[in-house]
Amino acid sequence: MTDTPREDASLFPASAGDRLREAREKQKLSIADIAQRTRVPIRHLEAIEQGNYGELPSPTYAIGFAKAYARAVDTDEVEIGGLVRTEAGVPRRPTAETLPYEPADPARLPPAGIAIVGVVLALVLVIGAGVWLGTDWFRGGSAQPASVAATTPAADGTAAPAPAPVPRVDQVTLTATDAVWLRVYDAGGNSLFQKTMQAGERYQVPTDADNPMINVGRPDKLEVRLNDTLQPPLGDGSRALKDIGVSAAAVKARQPAGTGTTAESPASTAATG
Repeated sequence: MTDTPREDASLFPASAGDRLREAREKQKLSIADIAQRTRVPIRHLEAIEQGNYGELPSPTYAIGFAKAYARAVDTDEVEIGGLVRTEAGVPRRPTAETLPYEPADPARLPPAGIAIVGVVLALVLVIGAGVWLGTDWFRGGSAQPASVAATTPAADGTAAPAPAPVPRVDQVTLTATDAVWLRVYDAGGNSLFQKTMQAGERYQVPTDADNPMINVGRPDKLEVRLNDTLQPPLGDGSRALKDIGVSAAAVKARQPAGTGTTAESPASTAATG
């Protein structure tokens, strides 16, 4: 009896499971050894050797476990993964080389002229928005000054009244040119200021004081200014003065018209010792 000739192995290539099992047995390793090396459960390794991929969680897991098995037995993991993919019926993902090339349909592209016009229109809109927000070209001219805006007609057609001007408050300032005793008080006798002033010291009379007056020991050592204008001296220093009004109205009243000299105040009397 003669042996049956062995069929050509090229007609029936070994499966991924057969190749892994042969490599394992060649290295005299058990399934448990492979499970220890790969951390893959034994039942999953056995399913891979038997080609029973339905026992694994998913075809993706089957490919991953098979590659790990192949690395453990020094077998080409890429080739084993491809075999398992084919045997498990997992379709290959298209690569850049296999993706179909579809040339652009000229009918779907806008003409070059229309594209250029669109770009120009977009630029005009952007520039117009900048001009609108940054200038007054489209808002009826330049901004009106405050004086013009104050007389803008109201909604009913009548001219809105201009705001009343703020009245100027005159300020009286007393400045010592040498050591001089000074007391400032109001109509009720309440002291507002009292001390011996030194040269250069100044005191501004409160503008809201009730008829402020002064007593001064050396009137020739005290300068009186109304705003920034120096007034005539209160006296020659030969005697002290008391009850001299230093409100803005009192200072103005002591100015003789056209003479520029100090008028003798009726309220001035010699200070009593």
